[in-house]
Amino acid sequence: MLKTSFHVINILLIIFYLYPGSILGCYFYNDCNIQPGLTKDFIISSNHFFVFLIFGLIAFIAFSKEKKIIMVYVFFISIFLEIMHFFIPIRAFEIKDLFGNLIGVIISLIIFNSFNFWRKKYGLF
Repeated sequence: MLKTSFHVINILLIIFYLYPGSILGCYFYNDCNIQPGLTKDFIISSNHFFVFLIFGLIAFIAFSKEKKIIMVYVFFISIFLEIMHFFIPIRAFEIKDLFGNLIGVIISLIIFNSFNFWRKKYGLF
């Protein structure tokens, strides 16, 4: 079930990232040029951070036995999708988006590793 969720989220993530414009902006504002924000951006893009935090957690939990492979994949996709914005009309590469992606993945990896450490050491969860 969790692996299926990961695959569905992965496909949706790719569609939303590679769409020229904002699918959510089209839906909520009738304007594909407006990107809705969950919170105000600070140094990094909060939308990108939250998306990759959740995506990373689901990936690491679903594929915990293939941790190295999934870790490489999640880091790769977080970088690749942002770099693709150089080539997609109406989209633009932004360093704060890339950092949001990467920090989301890093924090999800820290949470996953911490959870596994406490679970193994103290038999919790």
